[in-house]
Amino acid sequence: MADDGKADFTETRVDGRLAYDGKLLKLYEDTVRLPDGSLSGREWVKHPGAVAMIALLDADTVLLERQFRYPLQRHFLELPAGKMEAGEEPLATARRELREECGYEAAHWRHLSTLHPCIGYSDERIELFLATDLHEVGRALDDGEFLEVLPTKIGDALAAIRSGAITDIKTVAGLLWLAAMQTGEKA
Repeated sequence: MADDGKADFTETRVDGRLAYDGKLLKLYEDTVRLPDGSLSGREWVKHPGAVAMIALLDADTVLLERQFRYPLQRHFLELPAGKMEAGEEPLATARRELREECGYEAAHWRHLSTLHPCIGYSDERIELFLATDLHEVGRALDDGEFLEVLPTKIGDALAAIRSGAITDIKTVAGLLWLAAMQTGEKA
Protein backbone atom coordinates (compact mmCIF):
# COMPACT_ATOMS: atom_id res chain seq x y z
CA MET A 1 0.00 0.00 0.00
CA ALA A 2 1.12 3.54 -0.68
CA ASP A 3 1.56 6.01 2.19
CA ASP A 4 -1.93 7.43 1.62
CA GLY A 5 -3.52 4.01 2.19
CA LYS A 6 -4.26 3.44 -1.51
CA ALA A 7 -2.85 0.51 -3.43
CA ASP A 8 0.20 1.35 -5.54
CA PHE A 9 -0.14 0.16 -9.15
CA THR A 10 3.00 1.92 -10.40
CA GLU A 11 4.65 0.39 -13.45
CA THR A 12 8.42 0.77 -13.73
CA ARG A 13 10.23 1.12 -17.06
CA VAL A 14 12.76 -1.69 -17.54
CA ASP A 15 13.76 -1.07 -21.15
CA GLY A 16 12.50 0.73 -24.21
CA ARG A 17 13.17 2.22 -27.56
CA LEU A 18 12.10 5.07 -29.79
CA ALA A 19 10.08 3.26 -32.47
CA TYR A 20 9.14 6.33 -34.53
CA ASP A 21 10.56 9.87 -34.49
CA GLY A 22 8.18 12.17 -36.34
CA LYS A 23 7.97 15.93 -36.77
CA LEU A 24 5.14 16.17 -34.23
CA LEU A 25 4.99 12.85 -32.39
CA LYS A 26 7.40 10.28 -31.07
CA LEU A 27 6.29 6.69 -30.52
CA TYR A 28 7.99 4.65 -27.81
CA GLU A 29 7.89 0.91 -27.17
CA ASP A 30 8.76 0.19 -23.54
CA THR A 31 8.98 -2.88 -21.37
CA VAL A 32 7.62 -2.29 -17.86
CA ARG A 33 7.60 -4.21 -14.61
CA LEU A 34 4.07 -4.53 -13.27
CA PRO A 35 3.18 -4.32 -9.57
CA ASP A 36 3.13 -8.15 -9.35
CA GLY A 37 6.69 -8.34 -10.75
CA SER A 38 5.76 -9.59 -14.23
CA LEU A 39 6.79 -7.79 -17.43
CA SER A 40 4.53 -6.22 -20.02
CA GLY A 41 4.81 -3.98 -23.08
CA ARG A 42 3.66 -0.39 -23.41
CA GLU A 43 3.40 1.68 -26.58
CA TRP A 44 3.00 5.38 -25.96
CA VAL A 45 3.17 8.68 -27.78
CA LYS A 46 5.24 11.66 -26.66
CA HIS A 47 3.46 14.90 -27.56
CA PRO A 48 4.83 18.45 -27.26
CA GLY A 49 1.70 19.75 -25.52
CA ALA A 50 -1.03 22.06 -26.71
CA VAL A 51 -3.39 24.82 -25.67
CA ALA A 52 -7.10 25.44 -26.21
CA MET A 53 -8.94 28.70 -25.74
CA ILE A 54 -12.47 29.57 -24.73
CA ALA A 55 -12.47 32.88 -26.59
CA LEU A 56 -15.54 34.97 -25.80
CA LEU A 57 -16.60 37.67 -28.26
CA ASP A 58 -19.23 38.75 -25.72
CA ALA A 59 -21.12 37.18 -22.82
CA ASP A 60 -23.19 35.00 -25.19
CA THR A 61 -20.77 34.20 -28.06
CA VAL A 62 -17.77 31.88 -28.21
CA LEU A 63 -15.38 31.42 -31.12
CA LEU A 64 -15.39 27.95 -32.66
CA GLU A 65 -13.46 26.68 -35.63
CA ARG A 66 -14.48 24.23 -38.32
CA GLN A 67 -11.65 22.23 -39.80
CA PHE A 68 -10.97 18.92 -41.49
CA ARG A 69 -9.18 16.32 -39.36
CA TYR A 70 -7.44 13.75 -41.50
CA PRO A 71 -7.33 10.75 -39.09
CA LEU A 72 -11.15 10.67 -38.88
CA GLN A 73 -11.73 11.94 -42.43
CA ARG A 74 -14.27 14.61 -41.51
CA HIS A 75 -14.75 18.20 -40.41
CA PHE A 76 -14.94 18.99 -36.70
CA LEU A 77 -16.20 21.96 -34.69
CA GLU A 78 -13.53 22.87 -32.14
CA LEU A 79 -12.34 25.53 -29.79
CA PRO A 80 -9.31 27.39 -31.14
CA ALA A 81 -6.22 25.39 -30.20
CA GLY A 82 -2.67 24.72 -31.16
CA LYS A 83 0.57 22.92 -30.45
CA MET A 84 3.22 24.41 -28.19
CA GLU A 85 6.56 25.09 -29.84
CA ALA A 86 9.74 23.92 -28.09
CA GLY A 87 10.44 26.19 -25.11
CA GLU A 88 7.22 28.18 -25.59
CA GLU A 89 5.13 28.95 -22.52
CA PRO A 90 1.46 27.87 -22.75
CA LEU A 91 0.07 31.41 -22.50
CA ALA A 92 2.38 32.56 -25.31
CA THR A 93 1.10 29.67 -27.44
CA ALA A 94 -2.51 30.59 -26.66
CA ARG A 95 -1.95 34.24 -27.60
CA ARG A 96 -0.17 33.23 -30.83
CA GLU A 97 -2.78 30.67 -31.89
CA LEU A 98 -5.76 32.96 -31.20
CA ARG A 99 -4.17 35.66 -33.33
CA GLU A 100 -3.01 33.33 -36.15
CA GLU A 101 -6.14 31.17 -36.42
CA CYS A 102 -8.95 33.53 -35.44
CA GLY A 103 -7.50 36.99 -35.98
CA TYR A 104 -8.12 38.20 -32.42
CA GLU A 105 -6.11 39.35 -29.45
CA ALA A 106 -7.51 39.22 -25.91
CA ALA A 107 -6.99 41.83 -23.20
CA HIS A 108 -7.66 39.31 -20.43
CA TRP A 109 -6.43 35.73 -20.08
CA ARG A 110 -7.14 33.19 -17.37
CA HIS A 111 -5.71 29.67 -17.11
CA LEU A 112 -8.56 27.29 -16.29
CA SER A 113 -7.22 23.75 -16.27
CA THR A 114 -4.80 21.17 -17.61
CA LEU A 115 -6.44 18.40 -19.63
CA HIS A 116 -4.93 14.98 -20.41
CA PRO A 117 -7.03 13.72 -23.35
CA CYS A 118 -5.35 10.38 -24.11
CA ILE A 119 -3.98 9.00 -20.82
CA GLY A 120 -3.88 5.40 -22.02
CA TYR A 121 -1.34 5.98 -24.79
CA SER A 122 0.00 9.56 -24.75
CA ASP A 123 1.59 12.11 -22.43
CA GLU A 124 -0.27 14.92 -24.24
CA ARG A 125 -1.50 17.79 -22.11
CA ILE A 126 -3.76 20.63 -23.18
CA GLU A 127 -3.67 23.87 -21.22
CA LEU A 128 -7.17 25.40 -21.26
CA PHE A 129 -7.48 29.20 -21.17
CA LEU A 130 -10.32 31.70 -21.05
CA ALA A 131 -9.75 34.71 -23.33
CA THR A 132 -11.98 37.77 -22.97
CA ASP A 133 -12.20 41.38 -24.14
CA LEU A 134 -11.28 40.41 -27.71
CA HIS A 135 -10.38 42.80 -30.48
CA GLU A 136 -9.87 41.87 -34.11
CA VAL A 137 -6.36 42.16 -35.58
CA GLY A 138 -6.55 39.94 -38.68
CA ARG A 139 -5.68 36.29 -39.22
CA ALA A 140 -2.33 34.86 -40.29
CA LEU A 141 -2.87 31.14 -40.85
CA ASP A 142 0.15 28.86 -41.08
CA ASP A 143 0.99 27.45 -44.52
CA GLY A 144 -1.23 24.44 -45.16
CA GLU A 145 -3.74 25.44 -42.47
CA PHE A 146 -7.35 25.74 -43.56
CA LEU A 147 -10.17 26.53 -41.15
CA GLU A 148 -13.32 28.57 -40.78
CA VAL A 149 -13.92 30.74 -37.70
CA LEU A 150 -17.49 30.51 -36.46
CA PRO A 151 -18.75 32.93 -33.79
CA THR A 152 -21.34 30.72 -32.05
CA LYS A 153 -23.95 31.40 -29.39
CA ILE A 154 -22.95 29.48 -26.27
CA GLY A 155 -26.37 27.82 -26.06
CA ASP A 156 -25.99 26.59 -29.65
CA ALA A 157 -22.51 25.22 -28.89
CA LEU A 158 -23.83 23.32 -25.86
CA ALA A 159 -26.73 21.98 -27.96
CA ALA A 160 -24.15 20.77 -30.50
CA ILE A 161 -22.50 18.71 -27.75
CA ARG A 162 -25.84 17.15 -26.79
CA SER A 163 -26.68 16.35 -30.42
CA GLY A 164 -23.29 14.79 -31.11
CA ALA A 165 -22.22 17.50 -33.59
CA ILE A 166 -19.32 18.41 -31.27
CA THR A 167 -17.29 15.40 -30.12
CA ASP A 168 -13.76 16.79 -29.81
CA ILE A 169 -12.88 16.25 -26.15
CA LYS A 170 -11.01 19.53 -25.56
CA THR A 171 -14.00 21.39 -26.98
CA VAL A 172 -16.53 19.39 -24.95
CA ALA A 173 -14.51 19.95 -21.76
CA GLY A 174 -14.01 23.64 -22.48
CA LEU A 175 -17.64 24.33 -23.30
CA LEU A 176 -18.88 22.42 -20.25
CA TRP A 177 -16.37 24.38 -18.15
CA LEU A 178 -17.83 27.58 -19.64
CA ALA A 179 -21.40 26.44 -18.90
CA ALA A 180 -20.41 25.76 -15.28
CA MET A 181 -18.88 29.23 -14.98
CA GLN A 182 -22.04 30.80 -16.40
CA THR A 183 -24.22 29.05 -13.84
CA GLY A 184 -22.02 30.29 -11.02
CA GLU A 185 -20.18 27.07 -10.24
CA LYS A 186 -16.69 27.68 -8.95
CA ALA A 187 -14.20 27.19 -11.78
